[in-house]
Amino acid sequence: MGDKRLNDFKRRWQLVQYTECVLYAVGVAGLSYLASQSFYLGILGFVVGMAVALLLFKPWKLSSEQTVAYVDAHVPEAGYSSALLLMSPSELSNLSKLQRYRVATQLDAVIAKLKPPHQLPMAAMVMFGLIMIGLATQFMLKEFQPKDQTPSTPQSIQFAPLDSVETNAAIPKLSSTKITIHQPDYTGIANVSTENPNISAVTGAVISWQLEFDGEVSNVRMDRMGEIFTLSQKNGGFNLSQTLETSGFYSFSFEDANGNKFVTDLYSLEAIEDQTPLVEIDGLDQYSYFEFDDAKQLPLNTKVSDDFGINDAYIVATVSKGSGESVKFREETIRFDGTLSKGEKQLQLKKLLDLDKLKMDPGDELYFYVEAKDNKIPTPNISRSETYFAVIRDTITDDFAVESTLGVDQMPDYFRSQRQLIIDTEKLIKDRPSLSEKDFKFKSNELGFDQKSLRLKYGQFMGDETELQAAPGQVSSVESEHEEEEGEEKDLLDAYSHKHDSDNEHNLVEEHEGHNEEGGEEDPLHDYLHNHDDPEESTLFEKSLKAKLRDALSIMWDAELYLRLYQPEKSLPYQYKALKIIQEIKNSARIYVHRIGFDPPPIKEEKRLTGDIEAISNYDKKQEFEYQMSFASSRKAIARLEQLIKGTEFTESDRDLFQNAGNELAKKAVEEPVKYLKVLQGLRDLDKSTNRTKEHYATVQKSLLSVLPQVENNPGKGNQYEDEINRLFINELGKND
Repeated sequence: MGDKRLNDFKRRWQLVQYTECVLYAVGVAGLSYLASQSFYLGILGFVVGMAVALLLFKPWKLSSEQTVAYVDAHVPEAGYSSALLLMSPSELSNLSKLQRYRVATQLDAVIAKLKPPHQLPMAAMVMFGLIMIGLATQFMLKEFQPKDQTPSTPQSIQFAPLDSVETNAAIPKLSSTKITIHQPDYTGIANVSTENPNISAVTGAVISWQLEFDGEVSNVRMDRMGEIFTLSQKNGGFNLSQTLETSGFYSFSFEDANGNKFVTDLYSLEAIEDQTPLVEIDGLDQYSYFEFDDAKQLPLNTKVSDDFGINDAYIVATVSKGSGESVKFREETIRFDGTLSKGEKQLQLKKLLDLDKLKMDPGDELYFYVEAKDNKIPTPNISRSETYFAVIRDTITDDFAVESTLGVDQMPDYFRSQRQLIIDTEKLIKDRPSLSEKDFKFKSNELGFDQKSLRLKYGQFMGDETELQAAPGQVSSVESEHEEEEGEEKDLLDAYSHKHDSDNEHNLVEEHEGHNEEGGEEDPLHDYLHNHDDPEESTLFEKSLKAKLRDALSIMWDAELYLRLYQPEKSLPYQYKALKIIQEIKNSARIYVHRIGFDPPPIKEEKRLTGDIEAISNYDKKQEFEYQMSFASSRKAIARLEQLIKGTEFTESDRDLFQNAGNELAKKAVEEPVKYLKVLQGLRDLDKSTNRTKEHYATVQKSLLSVLPQVENNPGKGNQYEDEINRLFINELGKND
């Protein structure tokens, strides 16, 4: 009997756990249904939530040992001996049998009232919480759902009288509508028959309309963006076929036996353009370089996709040989490996380009891209990938030397700029604590060599012809020996410094002046001539630019000096000064173009400063410009609608005004049909006398105001009297209007 009690308690415990799983699943199902408004998603949410909860709780794995442990812990009468109830009496001793009987007797009155452990309140709270989240999500989706973005369009053709008709006259009705869409054959899309007049098809599709009426009708016509097409009568119906080229709008109209006119609403024609193929090349660098002894092969993995099928894909490769005026090009078309499956929407193509098979030599270059065509008829769409480059490096270089009448290669080699030297110097200073003394001195000396190379390259512009010439201000060996003989103290930095105020430079000046005195009188035109024999003058730079460049070279000497002395901190200021001067020289070179851009007329000296102004007459010019306001008819229509709302009678001139406004908006409607469909239909409905009400006037006016752009402001200063509070208030009024 005690064994039965324990099993009953175990089943109640399992039932409570299953109930908790159901509560969690109901919460997930409520959230899924309320958020999506889909009954099937709600069922799916319940199944998923139930499965997850069962896997977490696992009620079926509740064991008898867990039940016994819970009873012993919460029922004092069990005396921690309830496990004896699960054992056979034949296996127990006499004392154990007595204890088993005692426990069974006491549990009969207690275990029925014992409640199994559970978390039902928490499961219920989670369920209600998920349902509340679903309600909040549903409210937010409704609140932020765009309003009036997709105007309601009829799903079938419906005629309405243009003007009021006699009540006793029988109005013809449209008994049958059949619209057939013949998609282009290359698309592979089956033909469709429908009654929905709002048509969406691929460009080039043939649309056929077949209308049948109950009653006598005549002059059944289609108005497509201002073009009128008459439907032909055949087999008791009216038929028309057209090829869809561009998007637009259309409507039908007819006359009955009494001459009353009937028209339909505006329906949309959407032409879907055939997209060009998409070509993607994976895992290939845009520039590839090969040495002479490398395996000169390029694996080309290409993915081509198209919306209606691919007709052809191939590689266009161009090999460039030679250089300069002797360059030659050879273009080839290379096919991919395997057979191309025409008509497939996606293709994975491969090709291994072998430069040796393309007969490329060192120094040659290869330009190639992938081109694809789709199945469009009669003219396919063609697209291509980016252009990729492959170069075989040339192992042969030409060295130029000055011999007899041969020229000199004036193209400077690659060298670091002053800005790069500054960056490297700052990096060296920053990394100095982590470098050994040997590495630091080596890098500092290398930067000094780069500074020297840069100075020599700029020196070429000043006419310096050798790297071995003495630096300005350098002391000659003879003078140095002379100073040593006299026992004077020698400055170790004199050989590297560029001192304009040194004695040596002063001696050079005196020597130059003495030479002029000995050689005779100096040429008075010397300062005004551009002497190409003088390296200082054989340059395109003007005098001020040459002086700046010479200053930059002098500062580069000092920057190199401290780099050679392993003191990059002291070299940085000189490098910055040199960079500043170089930038000034570049800016001056830009200004030089403007100096020669204007050639003023010559001044007549006989009339200069005479004050004679008789030949000068005043010039006055007036010119009027006619301002064309955008959407002028639409803006006039808004003002006229305001008068009609106040009770003014509708006239024939109003019909023309609204028609002109519709023609203006129709041009924009081709680009954004959804935005302008509602307002065009509203203007069209004004032709019907039944729609000429104040409510309809107000609706059309509001639609017009929503699509018209702001009026362009004329140049000028305007007074503005609104502040931020007034602007917000006006915006709120516009929203609630």
